[in-house]
Amino acid sequence: MKYHWRNIISIIFLLSATPAYSQATENMVYNPSFEEHRECPQRIEALGVMQEVDAWWQPTAGSSDYFNSCGGRECSVPLNKLGSQSARSGNAYCGIYCSRDQYREYLQTKLKTPLVAGKRYRVSFWVSLSEKSPHAATTLGALFTKECIEDTTLGIVMNRETIDMGEQGSQSIAVYFEPQVVNPRERLLTETREWMEISGEFTAEGGETFLTIGNFFPFNKSRVVSTREEKTPLHGAYYYIDDVSVVCIEQESATPEPETPVEVPEVGEVVLLENIYFAIDKSEVLQQSYNELVKLKELLEKNPGMAIELRGHTDNQGTVEHNQKLSENRARAVVDHLVSMGIDKERLSWKGFGKSEPVADNSTAEGRQKNRRVEYRVLSR
Repeated sequence: MKYHWRNIISIIFLLSATPAYSQATENMVYNPSFEEHRECPQRIEALGVMQEVDAWWQPTAGSSDYFNSCGGRECSVPLNKLGSQSARSGNAYCGIYCSRDQYREYLQTKLKTPLVAGKRYRVSFWVSLSEKSPHAATTLGALFTKECIEDTTLGIVMNRETIDMGEQGSQSIAVYFEPQVVNPRERLLTETREWMEISGEFTAEGGETFLTIGNFFPFNKSRVVSTREEKTPLHGAYYYIDDVSVVCIEQESATPEPETPVEVPEVGEVVLLENIYFAIDKSEVLQQSYNELVKLKELLEKNPGMAIELRGHTDNQGTVEHNQKLSENRARAVVDHLVSMGIDKERLSWKGFGKSEPVADNSTAEGRQKNRRVEYRVLSR
């Protein structure tokens, strides 16, 4: 009995002596294993747009894919169009293609909070080569950027910069991104039965908010190797991706600063949702909106008496009837997403205003962009 209590006292001492960490064990990635989804995937399309999985999207025209056990035959788990592989955890994963030429596919997400300058972070994700891939690549990696990458091309994602040339004006150039974490060139990613981890540590410059996963190197620097005779439609390497993690590994003080309370808007106050995105002339909410929806959901959860009205607005392009309908559909789409996230629909309503309430000059592109917005009005607290 004395030995038993001695062990308990030792455990208590160790726990009390352990320094506190604020982000050390918190994954900064929403939906890291791709389990949360809007709908079950049905097919793989050559030029499709991945919109089924929450919090993730494709940053280029390269058509990344979503796989789930609830999906159609082409996109199911474990058996699908690209082979057979069980999820490393849960029932889902995503897939990207790294070809022998310049074609690339990528996955992108927005972190829960921006990275802090000078802090050390560890990133990890797991990959498995599809059974139908005749080649394997080695240089898959993780890129952290301050801005969202939006590229309409099918090739390698590029960092497009504008250089000030003084009196000669400015010049736009495109250079290859340099991912902070890359799988070593000598380590072949050829495993088709098991999952292989790609991981590494780096020091943040500060403000990095978006994470992109893929192959950022041209073919001659990617070390693409042949794994079997090429008898499939694939001409490169296709990888399943699962379990993405980004954590701060630096020790914080034993007495972390208290969180700043979120200010609750007053009844009647109208609040702009700055990061709600739609496709052009469509009412489908894009995955880039996920973080903003999570913040609004959490605000509603912390204030159970709060009811809001979602309000959609458009610019002055198009007919009155079209804009009215579009604004209504966009406001309702946001409501539908909040309901799918667990918010009681009785606390939510929606209304469209079309182009009747501009907040900026519709004669400029910048003004029209500001007028295309979704906001909410507090009905009760």
